[in-house]
Amino acid sequence: MKKIRITLLALLVGSLAACGTPHRAAPVTERTIGGTTSAAKAAAEDRSFYTVKKGDTLYRIALDFGQSYSELVTWNKLANPNDIKVDQVLRVAPPESSSSRSGAQIGSIATSSGTEARTLSTPPTMTGGNKTAPRGEKRPYSDNNMAEMQKNEGAAGATPVKPAETAAASDDETVSWMWPADGKVVANFDDNKKGIDIAGKSGQQVLAAGSGKVMYAGSGIRGYGNLVIVKHTSTLLSAYAHNKAIHVKEGQNVTKGQKIADMGDSDADAVKLHFEIRQQGKPVDPSKFLPSR
Repeated sequence: MKKIRITLLALLVGSLAACGTPHRAAPVTERTIGGTTSAAKAAAEDRSFYTVKKGDTLYRIALDFGQSYSELVTWNKLANPNDIKVDQVLRVAPPESSSSRSGAQIGSIATSSGTEARTLSTPPTMTGGNKTAPRGEKRPYSDNNMAEMQKNEGAAGATPVKPAETAAASDDETVSWMWPADGKVVANFDDNKKGIDIAGKSGQQVLAAGSGKVMYAGSGIRGYGNLVIVKHTSTLLSAYAHNKAIHVKEGQNVTKGQKIADMGDSDADAVKLHFEIRQQGKPVDPSKFLPSR
């Protein structure tokens, strides 16, 4: 009887001890639903938009993104183009470019509860060489849908669609270049120099290095003086700075070798032509485009 009482007492003490032990909650793991982080990162890297920083001007932004000043005014419906504010978000690419890019994306990955989900973009159905749908149909990822999409891509008579970047690169390669001025190169392109400097005499002719359309002619960009910008393709432009006088107007078509300005020293320490080539708004080495001499 005494042994039974001792056993019951031990069980009772054990139960009380268990009740007194603090309850630990299950660990909480933060998960990204629907690829939110990836989407936010993609939006931040979208070159269709730009957030204004201190010291920016609309002219400078237009040059950096290879667009014309007037186009930025139109796309952003700016009542006063000279009154842009810090942290203001501006569109710096044509409105239709975003939709065309989204239709070309294949294999967009979204994460939900640790499970990978993909969206497949199938090409439009082709009938008699004509498209029957303006954009690709989106389907959830599966082995069957992937196989069907690959089958459609290989179907006879279907014309493969080239990425926009490939088409743009092809257009860039068709531009015929020449030196914009005679003279010695006194400064080469590097990380700090966005173009090259060509020394010369005041009033010496400055020529269009390639055929295109004048997208800017003026003195509104600090550090460039009297500046001419010629757009050659949708992604390629050339810039001619420090001119004494400008002989073309915005919107004017020019041909390779056409006189567009007189060399000068506006906003510069000496008479020279500062020449830049920009691809998708980014300065590139002009020596890779200009013929050797």
